[in-house]
Amino acid sequence: MRAAPTILHLDMDAFFAAAEQASKPSLRGKPVIVGGLGPRGVVATASYEARRFGARSAMPMAQARRLCPNGAYLVPRFGFYRSISEQVMELLGRLSPLVEPLSLDEAFVDLEAGGVAWDAQSAREAGQRLRADIRAVTGLTGSVGLAGSKMLAKIASEEAKPDGLRLIEPGTERDLLAPMPVRTLPGVGPATGEHLRRAGMTTVADLAEAGEDELVRLLGKAHGASLHRMALGLDDRPVVAERDTKSVSVEDTFDVDLHDRVRVMNEVGRLADRCVQRLRASGHSGRTIVLKVRRYDFSTLTRSETLRGPTDDPAVVREAAGRLLDSVDTTGGVRLLGVGVSGLADFTQEDLFAQAAGEREAVEEPAAEDEAEPAAPEQAEAADPAERHWPAGHDVRHREFGPGWVQGSGVGRVTVRFETPTSTAPGRVRTFRVDDPDLEPSDPLPLVAGPGETEAGDAEGQASSSSSPASRPKSRSGPGSGSGAAMSRP
Repeated sequence: MRAAPTILHLDMDAFFAAAEQASKPSLRGKPVIVGGLGPRGVVATASYEARRFGARSAMPMAQARRLCPNGAYLVPRFGFYRSISEQVMELLGRLSPLVEPLSLDEAFVDLEAGGVAWDAQSAREAGQRLRADIRAVTGLTGSVGLAGSKMLAKIASEEAKPDGLRLIEPGTERDLLAPMPVRTLPGVGPATGEHLRRAGMTTVADLAEAGEDELVRLLGKAHGASLHRMALGLDDRPVVAERDTKSVSVEDTFDVDLHDRVRVMNEVGRLADRCVQRLRASGHSGRTIVLKVRRYDFSTLTRSETLRGPTDDPAVVREAAGRLLDSVDTTGGVRLLGVGVSGLADFTQEDLFAQAAGEREAVEEPAAEDEAEPAAPEQAEAADPAERHWPAGHDVRHREFGPGWVQGSGVGRVTVRFETPTSTAPGRVRTFRVDDPDLEPSDPLPLVAGPGETEAGDAEGQASSSSSPASRPKSRSGPGSGSGAAMSRP
């Protein structure tokens, strides 16, 4: 535990939804929900306006629609969010060499290691500068917590939300924690919280009074001892700049249960290929192949196989995943499939026999391999514009009207609102055929106008018939990923 509050925790406020509101003037101040729009979609982020209706992260999208029927429901643009996250992490890196990212929108910073804070006053000043810099660079807000430990810094940032700063003075930890519910502490989830409630412990003060021996008896040695220390406000975990990746995985939830065994096998092969792409992008290979199958009755089965050496060969991973699928009964239907690779290494030692088998298959049946390889989005659009998908919320550009975003699509039509992040008023809405040759997907525009750029936005937003292209962001990214277009109301 430190004698000064020099550990900072940053948490961007409703990050995905806030980024969408910042890029779409017509959605500012209105409920926005970002997530999967299919029948089994889940909310990724809900804006604070949507939270007033009860919508929240991890909630089934169908439930969110019932609670907030007039919200804007958008497909995530992860490439866009990642580019903003990189800007934020760069600002954190200027404060200290010790930055521990937890996700795209959350990180710990050791201010003492960067020499920018040594007491409460200097730490508060550093936090205030950071919040101002984030707003200037991204146009978004973040909440900052400052304390002498990681646990308390995270609690402080949660209490500071939205768009605030909270500093916990060292020595006040126990008084602050005492009345809080046990779920406040890291590692206390719904199951552990219920177990403690049945034992008569509902607040952090109850845990501290129970003593370490009682918590060890209830929760086991490691968890019980750790929880007792945290209940006393003790947390000596350091800020770690580099974290080793332990596994790489991908999974898909299907709108309709899969019953066809051939379709299930094809989906496993597709997931294996996607998993290998992520594996190679991270610069790793792995020894253990993991298959996850969630059946029609929500029962989840996990199977794994460890190879003789690490691999990043898609043929090897596909073959291993296929063998694992052979041991799973899928006759009742499958609602989710996942493929992962663990036991990661920075080198590759191929299974030569499996690799050779994969090479023979590629040589003997090139046509089948070509058919199995999905076409890139650009190729699919070039081949048949009528089959293009227009995910709600994604960026587009029209030859005549300029930049805009997809408000919704269906029955052969796509509705676009033409506005930019710097538009001074909500833009006009126009509807086109889904195969309109003048309409095409576009890169996201920067949220903050650069030097020399007008704040007036595009001309379409001011009831004109055309607009001039805005400048490109420094970090270019695609329009993100989604599962098809869906109707959305602003």
